[in-house]
Amino acid sequence: MPRKKHADTTAQSYFSIGDEVEVTSIDHNLRGTLFPAKIIGRDWNADKFVVEYKHLEANDEPLREEVDLVLLRPLPPPPSEPSYRFEFGDEVDAFFSGGWWEGVITEVDDEGSLFWVYFRFAKQQFQFLPSELRVHQEWDKGAWLPPREVSMRMEPSSSNLSMKNLSKGTQIEVCSDEAGFEGAWFSAKVINAIGQDKYLVEYKSLRTEDNKQFLREEVDIKHMRPCPPDAVVVDSFNLNEEVDAYYNDGWWEGVISKILKGSKYKIYFKRTKDDGEFHHSDLRPHQDWIDGTWVMASQALKF
Repeated sequence: MPRKKHADTTAQSYFSIGDEVEVTSIDHNLRGTLFPAKIIGRDWNADKFVVEYKHLEANDEPLREEVDLVLLRPLPPPPSEPSYRFEFGDEVDAFFSGGWWEGVITEVDDEGSLFWVYFRFAKQQFQFLPSELRVHQEWDKGAWLPPREVSMRMEPSSSNLSMKNLSKGTQIEVCSDEAGFEGAWFSAKVINAIGQDKYLVEYKSLRTEDNKQFLREEVDIKHMRPCPPDAVVVDSFNLNEEVDAYYNDGWWEGVISKILKGSKYKIYFKRTKDDGEFHHSDLRPHQDWIDGTWVMASQALKF
């Protein structure tokens, strides 16, 4: 996403009436999008410009609006390699709905004529032709930064999970740092690597807001682990035993706080400070992934 920058006299010298520019948006839903436009006016006292968009309309006329200087950038320079062939992992801009949207190539067909681009802000991917893509470039402090190196083809050297274990389709579990979801693990599968130590995953139970497909999300490797192995089946759990409880489509780490009748238990979740009742069939023994090895909770306490 193009970064916002403070207006200064150096930046102002780049833009004049009649210039072709690209305009980013402060709208959260349009994050990472740049819309081609032309400067047609300026407020010299407020560092604001009036632009006319090339592909956006209002009432069958080109859309015009006043925007802040920090939302403008020049048109990016042409690629240094005009015949460059896009590859898996490239950071690109894809032309869609009148603007250039920042994303990363996650799939390429065998002939290299169709590309699937994943948009981080929308957590979705779409298909594009090569003519609808360009190499992503950043405008920073009045200068163009060179395209980012494609580092995602490098194998991580210090991760608990190695790249060979995270090929497409690998079954994993994913955790979140989001408030209210601490201590929960959600089943997913790897779709593709999209960066060094980052992957596009598809959840098995979590769905998109419109409920039409399973949710896909970019996840870094520190929030991933293999699916735990099947533990020894137990007839009953003991008081204060650590378990995982299946709730809201995920496995939540908790402790048996009370043994109830009918093979039910009261579970206390330390991370969220909540509790709830669960049937034995919705519980599993808790295991920790430590230094590339699965350890039962009782063993983990010895580390």
